[in-house]
Amino acid sequence: MPELKRSLNLFDTIMLVSGSMIGSGIFIVSAEMTRILGSPFWVLMCWLLSGVITLFAALSYGELAGMMPNAGGQFIYLKRAYGKQVAFVYGWTVFTVIQTGVIAAVAVAFARYVGVFIPFFDESHKLLSLGDFNISTTQVLGVVLVLFLTYLNTRGINNGKIIQRIFTSTKLLALLGLIIVGFFAASENSYWTTNMALPFNGGELDGVNYSDALIGALGVALIGSLFSSDAWNNVTFIAGEIKQPQKNIPLGLLIGVLIVTILYLLANVAYFMLLPAMGTPNGATVVERGIAYATNDRVGSAAMFPVMGNLSSSIMALLIIISTFGCNNGLILSGARLFQAMAGEGLFFKMAGQLNAKLVPSKALWLQAIWASVLCLSGSYGSLLGYSTFASLVFYMITIAALFILRKKEPNAERPYKALGYPLIPVLYILITLCICLDLLIFKTRNTSLGLIIMGIGIPVYYFFRKPKDDKHLSQ
Repeated sequence: MPELKRSLNLFDTIMLVSGSMIGSGIFIVSAEMTRILGSPFWVLMCWLLSGVITLFAALSYGELAGMMPNAGGQFIYLKRAYGKQVAFVYGWTVFTVIQTGVIAAVAVAFARYVGVFIPFFDESHKLLSLGDFNISTTQVLGVVLVLFLTYLNTRGINNGKIIQRIFTSTKLLALLGLIIVGFFAASENSYWTTNMALPFNGGELDGVNYSDALIGALGVALIGSLFSSDAWNNVTFIAGEIKQPQKNIPLGLLIGVLIVTILYLLANVAYFMLLPAMGTPNGATVVERGIAYATNDRVGSAAMFPVMGNLSSSIMALLIIISTFGCNNGLILSGARLFQAMAGEGLFFKMAGQLNAKLVPSKALWLQAIWASVLCLSGSYGSLLGYSTFASLVFYMITIAALFILRKKEPNAERPYKALGYPLIPVLYILITLCICLDLLIFKTRNTSLGLIIMGIGIPVYYFFRKPKDDKHLSQ
């Protein structure tokens, strides 16, 4: 029986963590966050809080990764702590919206920015229109990207590893370079002081006014920064192919999350140094529109305009193309390993558990690609992100709670790495994330309800996969 080959080192682990986290969000979401909050100080606090709670989660996951250094990661942790049903519901949600929805959204973001250079891929270029259903060249290019990266990853782990190294290193250095250029350019004419003096003055989003509700506004604004900081856990899915996983996964999580958190904070500081935070929607110039009303929310391009002029759009488009390409490679590479692990437990299509001659789960990769492509063409990927972020937070809480369950159930189990700050940091993470989820349930009821419905559907589907199997084999 062929087995996965451990060929990824610590550097690859860090590249996978940071590369999967950085997509297009850092260049876009600060505009909406600024509109919701009206205060650059609170926008920065959202980015800081997102980084802190992501770091808290990463520190906690390190213990679980050390205990269970196997392909499937979070699915394996949940199965060991709670049993197969909870683990399946998680895997089901990852397959239907969390992983594939993000793959689709990142692929379409890639295609949108290719459209800056090749007008044929502009979103307004429709290939098919049937009532409200449209397929654009942008969506088709997104599908092509998903299929292309999937094909490369079916040819062996080395392909995915090389792509991740090159593209993640490039975008980390490019983002750092832009931050340095931004700081230097703003040193003589900075908007920082006036921006930081702006008080909370919440705006309106989806018909909800946040003028008198800082807590509610923070919870909603956090969706942007949390989405931009997500996918750090993908490295646990591919634990079966990491050398010395008990050491490299905890270290990779810590270093990768720290790198991204610092870069995100510095990027936003640069934004608020280069442009006024609040402008007007109909402003004639980049400065008049400010960060809050940057054209198409492209904050990165707007912030670089005072430095690079008309070249800023092209430079930022190129950076986002590189960023989203590398991000999607990491998502595609790692996601399939989770579905392979599910198949190995008899809880997914049997073929998804098979390795090809290159020792990678090629059929799991193609199943993931097919569904992600459907989401690309459906046009639903944008709305998926709202409730997939909520679903991710719920499962992060449940997984970190598993630390306490396993320490009680298996006190003598080998733990090469113990969660730093246990039990305080895991408890703080659960409490903070619970507050964010409750806030979203109140202020973003539709998206969170849909997230809960998708998770709930996983329960009867679990019995569909279980029914043909031997109950004894599937006992928990």
